Amino acid sequence: MPFWLMKSEPAECSIDDAVAAPHATVPWVGVRNFQARNFMRDQMKIGDGVLFYHSSCAVPGIAGVAEVASASYPDSTQFDPSSPYYDAASRPEKPRWYLVDVRARYKVEVFTLAQMRETPELQEMRVLKRGNRLSITPVEPPHWKLLLGRMKRIKTAKA
Repeated sequence: MPFWLMKSEPAECSIDDAVAAPHATVPWVGVRNFQARNFMRDQMKIGDGVLFYHSSCAVPGIAGVAEVASASYPDSTQFDPSSPYYDAASRPEKPRWYLVDVRARYKVEVFTLAQMRETPELQEMRVLKRGNRLSITPVEPPHWKLLLGRMKRIKTAKA
């Protein structure tokens, strides 16, 4: 099973939002980078593990563990002129942008970007590479296992 790190701005969709959503599942809308889109469209499969990462916030880091909950399908926001993710070049008959649904499994105490950088075994993670700005990156199985062993699960009513 492949593993992924998926970044979301908490103001857009946080782990709390995902946990509170019906079936703890949210569509991963708004990805507008071709490489990240290709990961979702061509490589992600139902059941793949996801590190739910909060970005562009005071304390960026992994805030939860989730899983891919659907096959990829066109992101409807690309066709909506009122959406910040509207893409005038996209057409329903030939969409440019795809998404997957993500199901929250559980929240964790945020494992911060600083903690990730301070962990020698994680230095090869793509998200830590200089210049990386992708919102979705693959995670190697040893990194996934190490992180799951170090993150502290938060008990919640739904996840």
